[in-house]
Amino acid sequence: MKIGVFDSGFGGLTVLRALLQRVPAEYVYLGDTARLPYGAKSRETVARYAVSSAKFLVDEQGTEFLVIACNTASALALEEIRDAVGVPVLGVVETGANAAEASSKTRDVMVIATAATVESHAYAAACAERRLRAIEKACPLLVPLLEEGWIEHPVTAEVVRIYMAELMEQARAAGLNADTLVLGCTHYPLLRAQIEKAVPERLRVIDSAEVTAEQVAQRLRIPESGAGATARFFATDSVTKFRALGSRFLGQEIDGVKLVDLERRGTGSR
Repeated sequence: MKIGVFDSGFGGLTVLRALLQRVPAEYVYLGDTARLPYGAKSRETVARYAVSSAKFLVDEQGTEFLVIACNTASALALEEIRDAVGVPVLGVVETGANAAEASSKTRDVMVIATAATVESHAYAAACAERRLRAIEKACPLLVPLLEEGWIEHPVTAEVVRIYMAELMEQARAAGLNADTLVLGCTHYPLLRAQIEKAVPERLRVIDSAEVTAEQVAQRLRIPESGAGATARFFATDSVTKFRALGSRFLGQEIDGVKLVDLERRGTGSR
C-alpha cells in the first residue's frame, strides 16, 4: 500500500514516525515548507495549498490513502481535499477527537493547538459531534521553540508549565471536569513528557501522532508492525533545512529529499 502523508512543514513527521513504527506501507511525505505557516493564511488559501499538495501525492505519486498530518489543513480544508482526490482521506482532527471520545469518562476534554486551529474551533466541533465538551487553548510559542531545537530547554519547560496552568484554570472557570488532554498540533508530541509533568496525573494525554497511526491501521485493516515500512520525502523549499530540522521530528536521519515546485504543476521535482 502506498500512503501519502502531508503537512505544511515538519510537524507531520511525528505522525510519519508513528506510522513507520506501526503500519507497513510505502510512504510518500510532502512538506509544503515554501508556503508555511498555514496558520497565518485565509481558509481559501489554505484549501488551495492543501488541495494542490494532496493532488501531487495522489495524481503524481500514486498514493492510495492520504493522511493529512496538519491540524490547520485538517481543520480548514478537509472537505475540499476529499472532493479533489479519489482516495480515502484521514485528518488529524478527526483522529484526535476519536481518541478523546474513547478516552474520556467525564466527557470533558481539553485541547491545545496553534492559534489558527483554535480559532477554527474544529476540535470543539468534532468533540461536540461525539457528545464531548471541549475547551481549546492556543499555545503559539511552542512551535517556534521546537523548531529552534529547544525540546529539553528550561525555557521551553517553563513555557509549557505556564500554558498548562492557564489551561487548567480556564477549564475550572468553565466548569469542566476534564480527564483528557488532546495534543492538537503535530509538533507537540515532542513535548509530551514535559506536558505530562505539568498536568495532574489523572489527565490522560492524547498523542495525535500515535492515535493517527493506530486509526490508519484500523481503517486499512493492517496488523500493526513496522516491518517493511519505507518512506520517500518531498519538500517545496530548502531540502537542506528539511533534512536538518526534519530529522529531529522523525527521530532519524532523512536522506534523499526531493524539491518540488507545486506552483508549476506538471514539472515534477528537481
